[in-house]
Amino acid sequence: MSQKQRDVEKEQYWQRIIREAARSGISIREFCRQHRLKESRFYWWQRTLNERREQRATPKQDTNNKHASFALVSDEPGAVDAGIELVLSDGRRLRISKGVDEETLRTVLAAVRPDGC
Repeated sequence: MSQKQRDVEKEQYWQRIIREAARSGISIREFCRQHRLKESRFYWWQRTLNERREQRATPKQDTNNKHASFALVSDEPGAVDAGIELVLSDGRRLRISKGVDEETLRTVLAAVRPDGC
């Protein structure tokens, strides 16, 4: 069995354990005691798995261009009825009208993330 396969199996094991602990309704300390787990190891895996999940969810940024850049689309009044136009890294354009509510904007931005929904 390869090292990578063992790591994947460990990760899956701890994901299952952490889910079970969350569903158990008891404290982590008590859960670990009942399952003969080291509490420090439980928290280490919980933190590590959360960090890995966040890394996968965070879009990769272009290291050459660390800052957002904006361009004037048109200086003619009313030429573009969007409040903002975002040009995504893959060339797609997202026009956001003035007054859009925050929840809708968050939903749209999540949908256009490079890693998909």
